[in-house]
Amino acid sequence: MPRKGHVAVRVGPEGEEQCRLVVPVRYLSHPAFVSLLEESERVYGFEQQGPIAIPCSIEHFRHVLGVIDGRTSFNNSSSSQRQGRQNSDSHLHLPRFAGCFRA
Repeated sequence: MPRKGHVAVRVGPEGEEQCRLVVPVRYLSHPAFVSLLEESERVYGFEQQGPIAIPCSIEHFRHVLGVIDGRTSFNNSSSSQRQGRQNSDSHLHLPRFAGCFRA
C-alpha cells in the first residue's frame, strides 16, 4: 500500500518487463503524466484492478518523471506526441481519472 499522498503504478507494455512504482499524487495533474493516463485509458480502459497500468517503456516513464521533477525538458522527448498541449488545460483532465483512485 503506497504511503499517503502517493499512488502505485505498473509501468511497461503488455508482454514485456513491467515494474511497480510509487509516485506522488500531485504528478497526476502534470501534462506529461496526463498523456500517460490517456494512453492507459486507450489501451486498458477504466476497469483496471490494482495499480494503474501505464503501457509505456520504463525508460520513457522515468523520462516523464524527470520532466515533472524539472530535471528534463518535455520538448526533448522524442516520444512526446502531445507537446502542443497547454499547461493551463492540464487540470481539466484530472477529474476524468478521479474514479480510478478510490480507496
